[in-house]
Amino acid sequence: MIYNDLFSGLIIFFLIGAILSIVFSKNDRLATYCSFLSASIASVLGIIFSLAVIFGENFLFTISNHTFLNFGFFVDRLSAFFILVISVAVFAVSIYSIGYTREYYGKKNIGYLGFLYNIFILSMILVVSANNAIMFLIVWELMSVISFFLVIFEHEKPETRKAGFIYIVMTHVGTGFILLSFLILAGASGSFSFESFSASGSAMPPLLKDLAFLFALIGFGAKAGIVPLHIWLPYAHPAAPSNVSALMSGVMIKTAIYMFIRVFFDFLGADVPWWGFLVFALGAVSALTGIMYAVVEPDLKKMLAFSSIENIGIILLGIGASMIFLASGSPVLSAIAAIAALYHLLNHSVFKGLLFMGAGSILFSTHTKNIEELGGLIKKMPVMALLFLIGVLSISALPPFSGFASEWLLLQSMLLSFNSTDSIVRIVLPVGAAALALTGALAAFCFLKTFGIGFLALPRSEHAQHAKDPNKPMLIGMGIFAILSILLGLLPVYVVTFLDRIVRDFAGASAFDQPILPGSPGILTIPSTAISISTPVILAAILFFVLILLAMRFIKNPGAQKVYETWGCGQPISTARNEYTACAFSKPVQMWFKNIFRPVRELRASYTVSPLIKESFKFEVHIEQIFERYIYSPVVDVMLGRSRNIKRIQTGSIHAYLSYIFGTMVILMMYIIIGGS
Repeated sequence: MIYNDLFSGLIIFFLIGAILSIVFSKNDRLATYCSFLSASIASVLGIIFSLAVIFGENFLFTISNHTFLNFGFFVDRLSAFFILVISVAVFAVSIYSIGYTREYYGKKNIGYLGFLYNIFILSMILVVSANNAIMFLIVWELMSVISFFLVIFEHEKPETRKAGFIYIVMTHVGTGFILLSFLILAGASGSFSFESFSASGSAMPPLLKDLAFLFALIGFGAKAGIVPLHIWLPYAHPAAPSNVSALMSGVMIKTAIYMFIRVFFDFLGADVPWWGFLVFALGAVSALTGIMYAVVEPDLKKMLAFSSIENIGIILLGIGASMIFLASGSPVLSAIAAIAALYHLLNHSVFKGLLFMGAGSILFSTHTKNIEELGGLIKKMPVMALLFLIGVLSISALPPFSGFASEWLLLQSMLLSFNSTDSIVRIVLPVGAAALALTGALAAFCFLKTFGIGFLALPRSEHAQHAKDPNKPMLIGMGIFAILSILLGLLPVYVVTFLDRIVRDFAGASAFDQPILPGSPGILTIPSTAISISTPVILAAILFFVLILLAMRFIKNPGAQKVYETWGCGQPISTARNEYTACAFSKPVQMWFKNIFRPVRELRASYTVSPLIKESFKFEVHIEQIFERYIYSPVVDVMLGRSRNIKRIQTGSIHAYLSYIFGTMVILMMYIIIGGS
């Protein structure tokens, strides 16, 4: 009974928030509070509901009991985990949104934004709890369309309209492949019920299984943003309002990860080795490609979007490794890799939400997303700078923050491939571990650049010069994520134990089932492995570091101290012109990967009265988007060419159209006559 009440309650509160937003759309402040407070209450109910399912029993809510069309919602531990991730993110983002939307007062329709916001969140929850393919496609399409309207919320900007167009095209291409995968599964099972998919999917003929797998990989991969289907993500996420970007990057793309696990493990059994290797390879390519483009991107929100591609790749490394271990007969290793993937998924939703909200705070205060125009924000926005730094340390996988715990666990799970009897597994997974290590190094470099150029030194523009900390609701929302980033890094043993309850349902084993190697030191020690993340050691290292800082602070130098101005290359006073730029900082990476980036350099000079006297120089470097230029642009050109050819038959003449109909009827009659004879 309590399950029904909680599930119905969270749906009702999201609907109340949506309706009241429209009702009070003329009053910006009232629409804001009705919308986002209602969403906050619904998210609390979602947290309670998901935890009740994870530690209790599965939940089934039936709408229609027809044999072929069994509509309803089913929530098991896997679904509940994703509802938990969504609800935690929504709670923090909703509080943040109360302050963030003040920027739109008198400029945009807040009631419209609140309506879309609540329906968008509700659609995500229904996506991960649908128990029927048709019901799933309905709510999946609802999520896609509503998110499209959120992306183009600031539709007066041409780049926003372009981003929305690319997003809606890619998401519907993905939906087409999802439909093909579901049709194959429905044809084999005789029903559109997910329960029937699970019962008959693993027994399908190999060719049909492979097709269902590939179609699902393409369809859901387009939503997840895996390379090369990521083209929409760097456009859509920066174009959307920052509170929506935090949800799209933090949780919406994770609904595709949910369906990866549901289709690959639950429906199809994940028993084909090359499936796992393909997912693993796509994960490695996505991780490296995403972070390489993030390093050289000057737009703060676009850089975070590229980083989301990287982190989706890291999650897919874990899922691919889990599939490989399961297909090779090592279910315990499969469970460990799956735990690492879900752990990083949870962490990414937290620290990426924090960073997108930080980017929104910077945009809110400085009205620019260009890192080159920032600088000195640590003095102008000290509280926000501290919170943003926590997100930077987390996404850079530095201890004791959350990103370190999940990436370290994933790295160790891949190195456990040395215990496999399959020689290919022993070769491929360590290569993936090397790719993960390189990705982590580039991520640390990228966010060192972001924080160093954006927050340290002197302001580089008037925007940064007059920046100040955002309002309290925005800081509170960011603070919730910052605290979670620390806790998820300091308490990994509890997180792993919690995730093991979820993984054992689809991996077929627990990470604690049987010994593989002798036990190892550390508090987080999975008995079946040598994997450990020692919380006491991490805490001791932090304490030692703090003590050193305190000693340096309070132990005074007995000698006299002389203070001088910072030397600025011979200039009497340092200015922003003496500082490193983001482009200069990332120059080494551009040089290392110049065959991928294909940088285009542009030098422009402005002259005074004489063409011999140059007043100033302007140097710009543009990075080529190779996937857009060499994959998507040719396809678009071909389609446009075909469209122009087809346009020739659209003469506008009724006589021509009647002749087309007459010709078609003649052909059909000839076909019937010949077929009958």
